[in-house]
Amino acid sequence: MKYKNLMFLGIILLIISCSTVQYTEQAKLTLRDSSKNKKELKKAAKYFHKNDQSDKLDALIFLYENMQNHSFVKVGLFDESEVEVTWNFSEFKDYDEAKMAMDSLEDEFGELHWKKKEKKLDHQTITSEFMIDNIELAFKAWEEKPWSQKYDYSMFKEYILPYRGSNEPIESWRSWRGYFMDSYKDISTQMFDQTDIIEAAELINNDLKTWFKFNSKYYLNPTDQGLFEMLMNKEGRCEDITNLTIYALRANGIAATSDYTPHWANTGNNHAWNVIIMPDGKTIPFMGAESNPGKYKLSSKVAKVYRKVFSVQKDNLIFKLPGDEKAPAWLSAKCYTDVTKEYTKVSDVNITINNDIPDSTNYLYLCVFNSGEWKAIHWAKINDNSAHFTDMGVDIAYLPMFYVEEKLFPASHPFILTKNGDQKELNGNDLFEEEVILHSVTKKSIDRSSNDGNKTFLEVEEKYKLFYWEKGWELFGTETANESPMKFKKLPANRLYWLVKDNSDEEERIFTYQNNKQIWW
Repeated sequence: MKYKNLMFLGIILLIISCSTVQYTEQAKLTLRDSSKNKKELKKAAKYFHKNDQSDKLDALIFLYENMQNHSFVKVGLFDESEVEVTWNFSEFKDYDEAKMAMDSLEDEFGELHWKKKEKKLDHQTITSEFMIDNIELAFKAWEEKPWSQKYDYSMFKEYILPYRGSNEPIESWRSWRGYFMDSYKDISTQMFDQTDIIEAAELINNDLKTWFKFNSKYYLNPTDQGLFEMLMNKEGRCEDITNLTIYALRANGIAATSDYTPHWANTGNNHAWNVIIMPDGKTIPFMGAESNPGKYKLSSKVAKVYRKVFSVQKDNLIFKLPGDEKAPAWLSAKCYTDVTKEYTKVSDVNITINNDIPDSTNYLYLCVFNSGEWKAIHWAKINDNSAHFTDMGVDIAYLPMFYVEEKLFPASHPFILTKNGDQKELNGNDLFEEEVILHSVTKKSIDRSSNDGNKTFLEVEEKYKLFYWEKGWELFGTETANESPMKFKKLPANRLYWLVKDNSDEEERIFTYQNNKQIWW
């Protein structure tokens, strides 16, 4: 009798265990931290469990495991007294008009700054209806679209299933999956080969080109737009374009994401673009709403390219930093991977640190010069006064730097990583014996044969300052430009130089000087 009772109890326990959702440890952590939203998250899980949809439940748990790392931050524009200033950049035609309006606001209210008003964490705000709808439609596209059949489950989870492209707001007015699935429901009838992923993507992208455009004024907007905003405005910056394209492709069963460089290596600003992930893992970059897969080239040099993913990448810097040590903001992200070697020739870099290492500093950063500043592009652990950096873009000027109290400080001399991977340090002690002749502040086409080297691209009557690098920018001299190139004597040789016009926006480029020519970096 006792044995039978134990058997009966075991059966009951088995039934109970089978009737409850089995969460992974990481998913449990998300639920614990979801605060008042735990009921919503569990409701979605119970829905798939109750309907015996183990594949969709597994997909939901994958999202829960990684959801804590995704959010939307609502910001506002504030004056020096922390009073919010009304600002709607969408009212203006272009960047110049919007910038002029912002400058006028600063004349009235003083220096303005963006400030976080509210952070909406996905796992604390997302609804069960949204999650159920996202998963149902993601599976529908993956299972029904003829071009999606070759994607395996791991590819589906990372590049079709996720419900967001970056840090845009999550909108509940209508699912972007439903919207774009309806918008392109008939594209298979226009295709020669219904299994051709690229042909399907081109048809979708060709339509996006007809109604969504890039507008640089959105650089003045510090947050990405949601779908509703983009449908209303029909324009945006690179991040908006890539998100819109990700929506349209994922909604139709095409694995897509965005690659980006945080800082161009030979000009100012940054860039993001789209990439299609093929079933064999190969990738095809393109620019959503502008150029089609296979017909896109980056406009400038990249030191590093990273890929946005939904899942947490445990090898990223944020998981290696000691508790008190900080990193430049974007390098603290958890959900990106390094794909630089897919875009350019790369070389590893070994740095010997010349300057004293600040206390409690364990990591070194390689930086590129971008919009008048050195900006961190990659990191490496410091070991015995040295650091090893992997897969750095070649033919680029770099500066090793420490990051202390949220500021970057030089750790060693700048250097050129040459095309063949050599490191050419820029720390000469000699002076140029002849005059240094300068024609421009950026890379220009100078026809020496027809102009005897006398053509100048400097603005007449404007003052220019020439700097050279010596543990920081040292002012060498100031000259007023005329019709002839600018000339300087006794300039330190084998250094990095920077010629800057007074009151400029500091977009002038750094250069070296060799064989009587400015070499731009």
